[in-house]
Amino acid sequence: MDYTAHYPSPLGDMLMASDGDALVGLWFDGQQHFAETLDAETVERPDLQLFARVRQWLDLYFGGIMPDFVPPLQLRGSDFQKRVWRALLSIPMGQTETYGGLAKQLGCRSAQAIGGAVGRNPISIIVPCHRVVGADGALIGYAAGVDKKRWLLEWERRALDNHSEKGFLCSED
Repeated sequence: MDYTAHYPSPLGDMLMASDGDALVGLWFDGQQHFAETLDAETVERPDLQLFARVRQWLDLYFGGIMPDFVPPLQLRGSDFQKRVWRALLSIPMGQTETYGGLAKQLGCRSAQAIGGAVGRNPISIIVPCHRVVGADGALIGYAAGVDKKRWLLEWERRALDNHSEKGFLCSED
């Protein structure tokens, strides 16, 4: 059984999902592949302790502070998808990687296969699929919409540019 709760982000409502121990999903309402990895039976549980931790992470992120923790994650997908999603976690805040670059890093011959896995990432923002761009830097392929991808990348870059005054704070600060 999975549990769900909602989070009101600056980009629209998001659905959080948990198996009770870890975050299994975080989607913008209505995005492609929305909640496709959830169990058939779900229960709304906004009081779940894990959701408080996810809300804290998102509040910090949208407040301009880089969280120094990652809530427990349970990635649901094929072994290949999980490899791709784990690689996304290594892309630094405010930076991007290309689909081809990820393919090379993972020893995969197909940037298109990487794109398919990235597009099915079930944990938006925390697993930063928005940081993956086309070979020429074009903003393509975000399941929640390119407008949200653009906003997130610009938000991160702006916050990092303003770092010394009020932007993202890292754990070393």
